[in-house]
Amino acid sequence: MNLRNLLIGAVGLAMAAGAAGATSAATPLVHHPRRVEVNHRLVHLDRSIRHDRRDGALTAYQARRLDHRVHMIRVHERRDARHDRGHITRHEQARLNHEETGARRHIPA
Repeated sequence: MNLRNLLIGAVGLAMAAGAAGATSAATPLVHHPRRVEVNHRLVHLDRSIRHDRRDGALTAYQARRLDHRVHMIRVHERRDARHDRGHITRHEQARLNHEETGARRHIPA
């Protein structure tokens, strides 16, 4: 009987810990406006690349290279944000925007 009570208690604790983790994971993340702006531009770049690839304005090779470039900008943005508690500075935003503009110039109008 003692082992049974111990197992029930252990299962109860595991369920409580799982529920606590689920509620903390369900809370929405608040993003900094500079990150939102940079990420919005990255999403727009991704859409433009896909659209131009479908239309034939970009070759598969060009699209792959641009996708890689956009991916690296996203990696830089995440790395910058990780160093400042989820925020990016104005200087980092300007650098990321400059990189995004450079990638944008390689996408046909």
